[in-house]
Amino acid sequence: MMDSVSGTSAAVADKRVNQMQICRAEYRAIGRFVEQLRPTRQSMKTLQTQFPHLPPSTLLSIFSQEYQKRMKRSMPRHHAPDVIKAYYQRYRSEAKTRPSAPLLLELAHQVDLSPALLARLMVECFLEERQASVASRHVLNNMLREPYLIPDLLLAKHVEQCTVNDCCYGPLVDCIKHAIGLEHEDLLRDKLRETNLSFLDENQLRAKGYDKTPDIILEVPIAVDGHIVHWIESKASFGDDHSHHTYLNEQFWSYCNRFGPGLVIYWYGFVSELDCQRERGILLRDGFPSDIVSLCQGPARSRV
Repeated sequence: MMDSVSGTSAAVADKRVNQMQICRAEYRAIGRFVEQLRPTRQSMKTLQTQFPHLPPSTLLSIFSQEYQKRMKRSMPRHHAPDVIKAYYQRYRSEAKTRPSAPLLLELAHQVDLSPALLARLMVECFLEERQASVASRHVLNNMLREPYLIPDLLLAKHVEQCTVNDCCYGPLVDCIKHAIGLEHEDLLRDKLRETNLSFLDENQLRAKGYDKTPDIILEVPIAVDGHIVHWIESKASFGDDHSHHTYLNEQFWSYCNRFGPGLVIYWYGFVSELDCQRERGILLRDGFPSDIVSLCQGPARSRV
């Protein structure tokens, strides 16, 4: 699984040497290619072979986002009660004749559904059948995180196979993404300290009573590419049209209105055409900028 999702240190190291922006046309070409792929290690190898000029971490981020869009589009079909019942009956039937086979992985591939999402549906069905009532979200999530809690040992094994082999969904992926996000926030703070820039991070801002804040507020503004920057937001993902416009509406514009113009770092790159809001106060970068000018001290310098 770590091969598919990339370890946190490897992911950060990858971005230190690969600054990546791609045009919208190339992004769409990648999107068309990933339509045929499943969330597996082999799919990531195929993607890397097809687009060798892009860092693996960037490709994984793009693939994950495109695959999640695909799953959201197909959810109504997979979540129809009769469809879920058919999936569960099929699984139970095959479990009697081929218990050692990776049945849920095979079924997920055949119906084009995320293995982790299918596992969730099957555990829900199992609990409803066993308890004759809808399982609580708390119980369900605990079983997905810790499959050994599932009373049916065979189902537990198949659920674990789904969790380990899905590089886009599931509790293991959620933990890894959270860790990668925290590591990039740490990287950003380290870079700010190296350049002697005073700042308040999200935790410090919340302690002061702010409820919705960027990751960093600079105590003294800086200039990057001739644009003033009061705040910095770290995104350990690739910035595509959908995610960026969502962030604009839910975060970035409110930051601008409250704190002034700022900088967003998409550590795994972004669609180059999205960097079009500079005059309105939002600058995009795919790494920590090296051309910082402190407004009170001149060019910022790293500590030796």
